[in-house]
Amino acid sequence: MDKQTEKIKNKYSDDELQEFKEIILNKLDKARKDLELLTEAYTTINENDTNDTSRTFKVMEEGSQVLSKEENSRLAARQMKFIRDLENALIRIENKTYGICRVTGLLISKERLRSVPHATLSMEAKLKQKQGK
Repeated sequence: MDKQTEKIKNKYSDDELQEFKEIILNKLDKARKDLELLTEAYTTINENDTNDTSRTFKVMEEGSQVLSKEENSRLAARQMKFIRDLENALIRIENKTYGICRVTGLLISKERLRSVPHATLSMEAKLKQKQGK
């Protein structure tokens, strides 16, 4: 289907939705595994602690661990948002509203949805949103 026909359509077919669902499920699986690793990284205590080293090094090392845990915590929060966005995309697929721009009401291009499967804005709407900020 060419881009002109895609713009006229107001929703994706069941076969097209199935393709997007598979993309999302794969990304969701990977995202959950990544979240698990991030969560482990900021919740586990470092087994290679600094109890047997000099005080100066110990203070520096502990400071580094705190920064690392904070960074992992921030990354985990972003990952949780990504997972939530992917789960919401699955709901839109079930409702057959997936791929419809929430601003223009037109279909979001397949290329955009393949690279950002949780997108709710077409590129045109996204660019206008950025210009307005």
